[in-house]
Amino acid sequence: MEPESRVYLPGPKPQTVRTSDGHILPVPETWVLLPPGDAALTRRVKLAGDHWIIQERRGRKIFSRGLYAPVETIERIRADLESERSTESFAKKKAADAQRRERAQAEYVEDFAGAVLAYLAFHPQFADLARRMTVAVTQHATPVGSGTVARTKRIPIEQRAEAAVIAWMRHQTTGYDEMRIARIKGERRQIRRELAQRSKQILDSYRRGRAAADDCPLRAALLKLPDESPAES
Repeated sequence: MEPESRVYLPGPKPQTVRTSDGHILPVPETWVLLPPGDAALTRRVKLAGDHWIIQERRGRKIFSRGLYAPVETIERIRADLESERSTESFAKKKAADAQRRERAQAEYVEDFAGAVLAYLAFHPQFADLARRMTVAVTQHATPVGSGTVARTKRIPIEQRAEAAVIAWMRHQTTGYDEMRIARIKGERRQIRRELAQRSKQILDSYRRGRAAADDCPLRAALLKLPDESPAES
């Protein structure tokens, strides 16, 4: 028989959970909360027996708050994991995994930078500004765990690059961060669309080779950046 897995909201008190329809349920006396953070431990506890997954929605995102499971199960599996992790073979595997992740990250950063540069497609006379912007956007968007659109795999890298450029411009070349936006449904989304359109118009002027005015917000933001090449990032 497969373990029974249920999903609940956090309850109003410790050792309680809330159902989707608002009912409060007590957690079994022999169960404890395993906080999120150790993926291997959580995965094995889920496979070992019945458990309750605790999730909470904040806006559009769903956050894990851990899971409830028998304390005996959690402690047994934790002890087994600690034993495995103390071996030399585990240390070597962990080091190899880290190196593999570093290589994959370096390759992705290079690919993403190429996609950003291709999306910008500035006229040759603005090649230096395009390079500076590629570095800035890539450094901001690609770190692991950054939560930016560049880290999603749901859309092609070309779309990720475009979205990352527009997001960077929204924060660096507009007054978006200081705006007081009314709490009206759709208002923030509309403002972001308007700013995106304005940013695309600026980008288009650089693609066409039009001379950028000294007070161009994009030019000003880019000239403040350190002069680094994508390879050095």
